[in-house]
Amino acid sequence: MSTCAVSAPLAFVFVFLLLCHAPGCVLGDGDAYNNGSFVQFNVGVILDMATWVGNVSLTCMKMAMEDFYATHANYRTRVNLISRDSVEDVVVAASAAVKLLSNDKVQAIIGPQTSVQAKFVAELGNKSQTPIISFSATSPFLASSRTPYFVRTALGDSSQAEAIAALVRSFGWRQLIPIFEDTEYGTGMIPYLVDAFQANDARVPYRSMIPLMANDDQLTAVLSDLKTMHPRVFVVHASDALTARLLVKARELGMMTEGYAWVVTYGLTDRFSLLDSDAVEAMHGVLTVKPFVSESDRHNNFSARWISKFLRDHPAAKQVQKPSVYALWAYDTAWAMALAAEIVASAAPASPSSSPQSIATANRSALTELETLASSPNGRRLLESMYDVNFDGVTGNFNLKDRQDKSSPFEIINIAGGMAKTVGFWTQDHGVSGKLDSKASLEPVVWPGNPLGAPKGLDWESGRKLRIGVPAKKGFGEFVNREWNPLTKKNGSGFCIEVFDLLMASLPYNVPYEYIPFEDHKGEMKGSYNDLVYQVFLHNFDAVVGDVTITQNRSLYVDFTVPFTELGMSMVVPIKDDRGKSAWIFLKPLTTELWLTTGAFFFFTGFVVWVLEHRINDSFRGPPLHQLGTIFYFSFSTLVFAHREKVTSNLTRAVVIVWVFVVLILTSSYTASLTSMLTVQQLHPTVTNLHDLIRRGEYIGYMGDPSMLGFLNIDKSKLKRYNSPDDYDEALSKGSARGGVGAIIDEIPYVKVFLSKYCGKYTMVGNIYRTEGFGYAFPKGSPFVADISRAILKVTAEVEKKLYRNRTTCPEQNSTQTSDSLSFNSFWGLFLLTGSTSAAALCLFIAFFLYEQRHKLISTTDSEGSVWQRLAVMAKLFDQKDESSYAFKKGHPKVEEMKKEHEHKDWVCDKSNSQSPSSDLSLSHSYCNSGTEEEESSEKKYNMHL
Repeated sequence: MSTCAVSAPLAFVFVFLLLCHAPGCVLGDGDAYNNGSFVQFNVGVILDMATWVGNVSLTCMKMAMEDFYATHANYRTRVNLISRDSVEDVVVAASAAVKLLSNDKVQAIIGPQTSVQAKFVAELGNKSQTPIISFSATSPFLASSRTPYFVRTALGDSSQAEAIAALVRSFGWRQLIPIFEDTEYGTGMIPYLVDAFQANDARVPYRSMIPLMANDDQLTAVLSDLKTMHPRVFVVHASDALTARLLVKARELGMMTEGYAWVVTYGLTDRFSLLDSDAVEAMHGVLTVKPFVSESDRHNNFSARWISKFLRDHPAAKQVQKPSVYALWAYDTAWAMALAAEIVASAAPASPSSSPQSIATANRSALTELETLASSPNGRRLLESMYDVNFDGVTGNFNLKDRQDKSSPFEIINIAGGMAKTVGFWTQDHGVSGKLDSKASLEPVVWPGNPLGAPKGLDWESGRKLRIGVPAKKGFGEFVNREWNPLTKKNGSGFCIEVFDLLMASLPYNVPYEYIPFEDHKGEMKGSYNDLVYQVFLHNFDAVVGDVTITQNRSLYVDFTVPFTELGMSMVVPIKDDRGKSAWIFLKPLTTELWLTTGAFFFFTGFVVWVLEHRINDSFRGPPLHQLGTIFYFSFSTLVFAHREKVTSNLTRAVVIVWVFVVLILTSSYTASLTSMLTVQQLHPTVTNLHDLIRRGEYIGYMGDPSMLGFLNIDKSKLKRYNSPDDYDEALSKGSARGGVGAIIDEIPYVKVFLSKYCGKYTMVGNIYRTEGFGYAFPKGSPFVADISRAILKVTAEVEKKLYRNRTTCPEQNSTQTSDSLSFNSFWGLFLLTGSTSAAALCLFIAFFLYEQRHKLISTTDSEGSVWQRLAVMAKLFDQKDESSYAFKKGHPKVEEMKKEHEHKDWVCDKSNSQSPSSDLSLSHSYCNSGTEEEESSEKKYNMHL
C-alpha cells in the first residue's frame, strides 16, 4: 500500500486526537483472565454503546466468550475483550483505535460499528498490520485490496441489492427512487442497487440524498420534491434513526397512503419493538429484507437465553425482541476470534501480551502515539487464521472464504398493524418466492393505505396531463383525424390514435393525456413532420402520436417506440387484364425449357422403341424414311394415346408403360394450366420498375414530405404532390401523358389504404425502399418508450385484426389469382424416371445383341481390322431380322391368320363330302380343289415366312 493512501486519513485523525485524549474516553475494561497458566490475548472492541446494535452486540460477544471457554476449558489462550465507546463519532472511533493499539497492545480490533468509522480504523490496521474485524460495517466500498487487514464477517450491502431489485420486479414496478443518507454507508450501496435495478429492467429517474443530521425542515423539503414526481416507489437506505424520522415525516405529508410503496433495507426491524408509537404507525405497509438465518439447536438455545436476558433488562417492552442478525454475527465473530487466537498461540508460543512493556504515559502527544504504532508480530498469522476458521455457529457455517462468494437468502418482511411478519423469501435459485425451497407466491402483503392490490408504481393523475401532439394534415384520415371523437372524448381519432389508446390502456398504471393538433390559426399544419417531432425535443409536447416515420435524423432528438406498422415504401401503378388476348397463349402453360425437354424425350423414347423393335417387328421395318416417320409417329401419338403399332418385346413394353404415365401427367397439367389462363383474370402491372419510369420521364406522385423521396434520385420537376386517395386515383387514371402520373410512391400503410378503396384498378409493385415504419415519439430517456414498445409487441395481433386489416383488406384483389407457366423443376422427377427406364432397356438390348452375335463379330474382327468396317458389320447384323424371335414363329399376326384360314378350308371340305346333296357335289368339289391349290400356295408362303 502506498504512503499517500494512508497519510490522508491519518492526518485527519492526528488533528482531532488531542480532543479525545483523556482517560474518560475508556468506559471500561473487559474481563481478564489472570490465571498464570493462560496466555492473555487482548482484543479491542469499538462500538457505539448508546445505540441498540452496539449495546446488544457487546453483550453477545461476552456471552460468546463465556460459552467458548466453557466448551474449550483446556485452551491455552484467553481472549480479553477491551471495549471502547466511539459515541457515534468518527474521530472518537479513530482515537480509540490508536489507544487500543499503542497503549493496550491489542492483537486485533472488533469493530467499529459503522462503515464511516471503519474506513478510518481500517487504515490504522493497515499501518500496524493488525486485523480489523467488523460484523456491522456493511458498505461495499470497505472490501478493497487497499485494506487487506480489514475483515468483514457480515454480508455486504451489495448482497441486499439483488434481493431488493428482484422484489421490485416481482410487483412489476418500472420506476423507483432510492433515498439514502450522505455517508459512506449510504452512498456505498447505491451503485450496486442501481445496477441491480437496471439489470431487472427498472429505471431510476432520480436519486435523493439526505444529510445524516438532517432536521425536520430538510426532510420535509426532500419529501415534498419527491411527492411532485410521478414514481411512487421509494427504496430507503439510511441509518435506523434517520429512516424512522423519514417515514414519520412521509406519513405527515400524506405519502404513506394508497398508491405509494416503501422498501427499506435491512436494519430497522431489528429494533422494531423499541420504536415509539409514531414510528411504528408510520411503518404500516413498509417492506424490508433481512438476511435469513436457518434455525438450528445451537441457534434456538442461544435465542432462548438471549430473550430471557432481554426481558430481564427491558421489562416494559411491548414485544419480545429476538436477537438481531448483527447480534448473531457478533457472537460468531467473537467465537471465531477465540479459535484464531488459539491457533496463533499454538503455532508460535509467546509471552502474555500483558507482560511488562514500555507503556506510554497519559500525557503523550497524539503525534507520538502515531509514530510509535509498531507492526503487530502476530497480525499476519492472526489474519490467516481467521480465514482458516471453520465451525458451525449460531448463523450457520462460519467460513470467511466461502462467505465472501456465497449469496445468502433473505427474508421479505412486511410491517402491518404494529407487527413484523415474514411474507416470503429471496434465494439465488428461486428468486422471490413464498417458500424458501420452492417457487411459490408471496403471502398477502399489506400496503400503505390498505389497498386491495399492489401499487402500480407510477401516478400521473396527481400531475398535469400529457400533451400529445398530432399532425394536422389533409387526406388519409384513416390514420389520423383531428376531429373530436365523442366515443373516446378526445380530440383525435383514426388508426394511429386508436392504437395508442389501446396501448395506454394496457399499461399497468393510469396516465391522463390529451391530443393537441399541430396547427396554426388557419387550421393548417404548422410545419413538416420534422418540425412536429422537434417540438418534443423543445418540451412543447410530451409525445407525438400519428403517422410519423422513424428516421435516423429524428432519432437524434427523440426516442421512438418499436414500429406498429409494416416497414418500407412501395410503388402503386395501374393494372391491365391480359386474359386470353394472345394468339400464342397455348404455348404459355409450359416454359421454353420444359417444351424443349419434352420434345427431346419424345424423340429419345421413340428412338429407343425403334431400336428394341426393329429386328423383331415388321411395323418398325421398311425404307429409312418410313422408319423415321414411325419413330416420330409412335412417340407423339402417345399424347392422345392413339398409337396403333403393337410392340412385342418386354423391354419395349416397360419403356412404353413408363412413358405413357409421364405423358398422362404432362397432358393433364398442361390442360389445367391452359384452362386457368383462359378463364382466370390475369392482372399485370403496367410498370414493374421505377427506373423505367425515370428513364421515360414520367411523372411520379407522392404525399407528405418530399425529403422522404430524396434517396431515390428522382428529378424534383417530375414529382407531383397530392393530399388524398381520391387525388391519387385521378392522377393515375389520367397518366403522365394527360397531366397525371405514371405511378405513386408512398409508404406501405398508405398504399394499402389506397388499394382498399380502389380494388382491381391498381396494384402494389414491390418494396422499393426500406423505412422503419410508424412509431410514437417521446423525449429522450422517457420510461414510456420501453413500456409502450412491450405493449405493442403484446397487442400486435389484436391491432392487426381489429384495426389495421379491417381498413386495408381488398377482398376482390386479394382473391384474384394468376397462373404461372409450368417449369421443368416441377417435372424433373418424371423425366428422370422415364429416361432411366429407357436407358436401362437400351443397355440391356445392346448387351443381349452383342452376346448373340459374338461369333460373327469375332470372325469379322479377325478378318477385318478397321473400326468403321466393324461398325458397318454390326449395323448390317442389327438390320437383319431376328428369325429366331418368338414373334416370327408363333406369335406373329400374319402366321396365325394363315393357319386359321387353312384350318377353316379343311373343315368345309370334310363336311361337304359327307353331308352335302348330290346337286352340290360339283360346287363342293370345285371349292375344295381351289382350296387345295390355295393351301399349297399358303403353305409355301408360310414356309418362306419362317
